[in-house]
Amino acid sequence: MPDLDPRLTEAPYPIQSHLGYRLSAWRDGFARLELPLEDFLTNRHGILHGGIHGVMADTAMGFAGCYTGDPERRQMAMTLNLSVNFLAPAKGSLLIAEGIRTGGGARTFFAEAKMTDSEGTLCATATGVFRLRGR
Repeated sequence: MPDLDPRLTEAPYPIQSHLGYRLSAWRDGFARLELPLEDFLTNRHGILHGGIHGVMADTAMGFAGCYTGDPERRQMAMTLNLSVNFLAPAKGSLLIAEGIRTGGGARTFFAEAKMTDSEGTLCATATGVFRLRGR
């Protein structure tokens, strides 16, 4: 996969800076995020907190539906619905979230996401509904 055009990424926003994930791929209808797995992201059982899966899925799906290819023409969206299914604990060094826009219209879009770890295990899946915001 080609490198991400740095002109299309924005400076990390607060939650991104705090959690430490980065946008590693972004094109029309697709986005991928990568999060280093750190101890501070785990729950009291020592596994990745479910809310982290939710943040990663929500963000990947939102980016997938907001690609314009033009850094001067940013598109934003807000989440209307988010559903996450937990399948296996994340292991290895990274959580990788990939979001795909699956449909929609002029103002609302639908998306799916999958979260895998750096060992290739499918850890969680998600679906979401998003509303495009005015430019």
